Amino acid sequence: MSAAPDLVVIGGGIAGASIAYELAASRSVLLLEAEPTLAVHSTARSAATYIPGHGTAPVRALITASGPRFAALAGALCDGGAAPLLTPRPVLWAAFDDAGERALHGLLAERAGEPDAPRPVSTAEALRRCPVLRPGALRGAGLTEVSADVDAMALHQAYVRGLRRRGATVRTGARVTAVRATAGGWRVEVAGSTGVDGAAGAAAFEVADVVDAAGAWADVVATMAEVPPIGLTPLRRTIAVARVPDPARLRVGGGMPLPMVVEAGERFYFKAEGEHLLVSPGDETPAEPGDARPCDLDVATALERAEAVTGLGLRSIRTSWAGLRSFVADRSPVVGSRPEHPGFHFFAGQGGSGIESAPALAALGAAVITGGPVPADIPVAPAVLTPTRFA
Repeated sequence: MSAAPDLVVIGGGIAGASIAYELAASRSVLLLEAEPTLAVHSTARSAATYIPGHGTAPVRALITASGPRFAALAGALCDGGAAPLLTPRPVLWAAFDDAGERALHGLLAERAGEPDAPRPVSTAEALRRCPVLRPGALRGAGLTEVSADVDAMALHQAYVRGLRRRGATVRTGARVTAVRATAGGWRVEVAGSTGVDGAAGAAAFEVADVVDAAGAWADVVATMAEVPPIGLTPLRRTIAVARVPDPARLRVGGGMPLPMVVEAGERFYFKAEGEHLLVSPGDETPAEPGDARPCDLDVATALERAEAVTGLGLRSIRTSWAGLRSFVADRSPVVGSRPEHPGFHFFAGQGGSGIESAPALAALGAAVITGGPVPADIPVAPAVLTPTRFA
């Protein structure tokens, strides 16, 4: 039997699962997920790529620190013989017009000198590494060698296995209906659950701490708790898998994987998925928290942009989907509490880097919440991510 929880984590995606795992090392944790199953929104809908040198400065530091931690997690939490969490795949930052050239120059200049930063490459090398590109379309390129595809669901499942081994409890179908401050902490009320770990039905929990890891719903939870929101904006991102008439064009000689191609201004990207091509227009359309759906125009835009620079003959799609990437104004995560609302901790705003930065961000978040030291391998000061920075 698990001990009565003294900390509730709200949200069962990668954010909630990772922070719950880290906190369960020293606390009695209850993870609550409103949906019938875990990780059905952004976590399951991400292109899931580990790209050092990507995002704001704090995010880049977290991604770099997460690299060795992925390997450690795989060794500690993944079953023997399981596929690795990271599968190497270079990322080619490509410029196809004037705006792209300016974006590429800025990206390379800003990241210069950082660990695993993208390096400039000639168009000849870029075309050798990514022969699907039209030679006349490419005007400049940079390459991130140490990037990789992330098995997002394997990572999430590993975290869930790990937090259960540490004695934490998981309840799905557990929609939080109220969060109220009490004399000794917080009262969290739940409408009902499917009882993943043996409990079911409506319930209320008196705990010392609440961690708001609800993704696009993080401000909704904060408002419910009468805690000032952090100004989170969910942005819809569309992804489609396109049919490639000649799949042999997606294969590169020498056993090298075809790089993921990201337009330098992130106006679109694509990467091979077996014999097909995953494409996205890089859209960021403000949306309400909910079950995001792809827009046909965005799907068509993704195909048009990828086709224009490859000539692969992209005309139809096998499937498409959309997810929500949630950002605050400075596009860095929010971790910690406000002094006037002790015990209510934000763990939100990961944007499009929630999976690739999860190992380091969760370790940092647990240190902030428990009052412990930030691990030495994570060079990010908690003050950079605190919700009070917006004041």
